[in-house]
Amino acid sequence: MTELDDAAAGPLAGLLVVDLSRALAGPHAAMMLGDQGARVIKVEAQGTGDDSRGWGPPFVGPADDPQATYFLACNRNKESITLDLKSDEDLRTLERLIARADVLVENFRSGVMSRLGLSTGRLHELNLRLVILSITGFGHDGPEGGRAGYDQIAQGESGLMSMTGSGPNDPQRVGVPIGDLLAGIYGAYGVLAALQRKQKTGRGEVVRTSLLAALVGVHAFQGTRATVAGEVPRAQGNHHPSIAPYGLFACEDGAVQISVGSEALWRRFCDTFGLDSAAPGFASNAERVAHRADVIRVIEREFATHTVERLLVMLDEAGIPAGRVRSLDEVYAWDQVASQGLLVDVEHTILGPITLPGPPLRFFENVGDAEVETTLRQHSSPPALNQHEASILAWLDETEPRP
Repeated sequence: MTELDDAAAGPLAGLLVVDLSRALAGPHAAMMLGDQGARVIKVEAQGTGDDSRGWGPPFVGPADDPQATYFLACNRNKESITLDLKSDEDLRTLERLIARADVLVENFRSGVMSRLGLSTGRLHELNLRLVILSITGFGHDGPEGGRAGYDQIAQGESGLMSMTGSGPNDPQRVGVPIGDLLAGIYGAYGVLAALQRKQKTGRGEVVRTSLLAALVGVHAFQGTRATVAGEVPRAQGNHHPSIAPYGLFACEDGAVQISVGSEALWRRFCDTFGLDSAAPGFASNAERVAHRADVIRVIEREFATHTVERLLVMLDEAGIPAGRVRSLDEVYAWDQVASQGLLVDVEHTILGPITLPGPPLRFFENVGDAEVETTLRQHSSPPALNQHEASILAWLDETEPRP
């Protein structure tokens, strides 16, 4: 195998991840590792499997074995085995997996792993080099560390919903379970950092994050508005709280989004539509933010006689960042999405060929004078429940250390 072939196998090829998690945050983290070539063995409850196998509709496939599209969204590039962790024999099987693993992912409530006989001490007794990712709802400790964590509750408790919606009295959740997804992304990031440190210390460690931590971690400029400026951000719809004009503007047959993030762009925008960039209340970003309602009114008056398509052409020619609001069917039919590898075709053991949203990372190497893509392109479908039991058990037997 050449170096290029080895790179194309994925940067995490050779790593073994044991995924004890269910629902979304942990499975998303484990899937991210699998997307980059790690072998991920998903351990599921006997009979029912991961909670998300039952989350629907929509379900697809045969009536006697329906598959939840929710599960399909966060479990590609994994193998599945079912174990009863209250059974001594099955617990021993799990311990054999842990002894060979580089990473273990779990998102049980605090204390559950210890009650299963899998405390951090026991896990590192089995495998001193094991990196453990633990994701909870509100943190593993602290006065509310034991709370169950579900995404929408965390969106509310973290303040995210108070900043999302049409106005201060209309709190809205984000349209995807963003707390779960961000916790998974932060978790995978933490795992990679811990794997890097293990190269120096020879020891694994525990990486902990939570839905609460992930959502507070993305407050960004809204957070410093609160902690530094002493302002309390509130929802204000589709317009930026600190930049104007920046948001969604109605036009003849719909709406377009524009982002006028500098004074040079503002002057260019005004020249395109015959507006006075130095008009009272409009001359600086701070003035425009203070007079946002007037800015919106003036722009939508100009946009009222233009279609979305025409506006996008005009704005592009002027160098103004702009875009439309697409539905998901339009997104997945968009050639730009396909060009970025954001769709993957896989063969599902029950459903046959299906198309999934793909990994958001691409990798390249310079070979001579050319840039060659080394992104992992071969992906496996989310597994059927217990699909890989026989092959996993056979592998454990084959790799059992000799006495």
